[in-house]
Amino acid sequence: MPRFIKRVSRKIGLSPGTLVHIGKKKVEKVRIRLIDYDEAQLQEKEAKIIEECFPFKDLPTVTWVNIDGLHDIKLMEKIGKHFGLHPLVLEDILNTEQRPKIEDFDDYLFVVLKMLHFDENEQEVRAEQISIILASNFVLSFQERVGDIFNPLRERIRSAKGRVRKMGPDYLAYALMDAIVDNYFIVLEKLGEKIEGMEQELVTNPTPETLQTLHNLKREMIFLRKSVWPLREVVSRLERGESKLIKDSTGIYLRDVYDHTIQVIDTIETFRDMLSGMLDIYLSSVSNRMNEVMKVLTIIATIFIPLTFIVGIYGMNFEYMPELKWHWVYPKAFWVVIIGVAVFMAFYFRKKKWL
Repeated sequence: MPRFIKRVSRKIGLSPGTLVHIGKKKVEKVRIRLIDYDEAQLQEKEAKIIEECFPFKDLPTVTWVNIDGLHDIKLMEKIGKHFGLHPLVLEDILNTEQRPKIEDFDDYLFVVLKMLHFDENEQEVRAEQISIILASNFVLSFQERVGDIFNPLRERIRSAKGRVRKMGPDYLAYALMDAIVDNYFIVLEKLGEKIEGMEQELVTNPTPETLQTLHNLKREMIFLRKSVWPLREVVSRLERGESKLIKDSTGIYLRDVYDHTIQVIDTIETFRDMLSGMLDIYLSSVSNRMNEVMKVLTIIATIFIPLTFIVGIYGMNFEYMPELKWHWVYPKAFWVVIIGVAVFMAFYFRKKKWL
């Protein structure tokens, strides 16, 4: 349930723009990585203090500053002051419970996304908030922890492969978003494999553990929908080119991200429908198993009804019963009748296809 409830109680009563970190502290020490490049040169380093990145702000090259860890309030204040970020933007960056969104401040764009990955140990989807600031010559990205899916992008920048070194900061922001959206497909593949295994289990041997797994998967779909659905509007606004920071040459690539986002949303909706149908299958399977058990018990009880009647008659303490004087009445006559009645009823039930 904590993934669906926002932990905002710490901000109640505070003035707008007050910087308070909301969320789990996922790293002990903030990590600052800087990459400054153009088509001809590249400079990359890990900064010990944020002041090392400040001289790159006004250079004509493209500067990418990535911050891993959001709990250092003083660091965020320095970044906001030097790069001219609005206090409400810094507040939203520190609040890791934000939904995906985009805000245009003329001089820069503020984008919030959710990076998803599948935890193999816990068998559930984990989310990390990514905040991106796109300006005319730099990109700031803020993450909750070290280690992400941007390493292939860094390798492309280092090796000057592709278009990234030839394009501007808007293309870099697109590349970051594209890496996040493409990773959604990996998460969906993992969940798709679990759903396929569930279908087979539901048909063959549904158990209470199966029902629990089914409910967990439905919760994962709710979590995914909450994390991905607003992203469609974010990418759509970028793709329409309403901001002067997005060049026409980058718009076609953003359209591709939009298509991928729609595909992800369609897959999530398909999985939700499948899980709803699987719940009906589970209830039907359990009901059918119960009906089979009740049918067997009913047939057994039905067979014993006439046998109980016969035994009840000869269980009466009457003195004058002619059969009591017959020598072979118990070993032959009685058991022949009892067994004959049982066999006849079983044969009749089978003929009626009740067995």
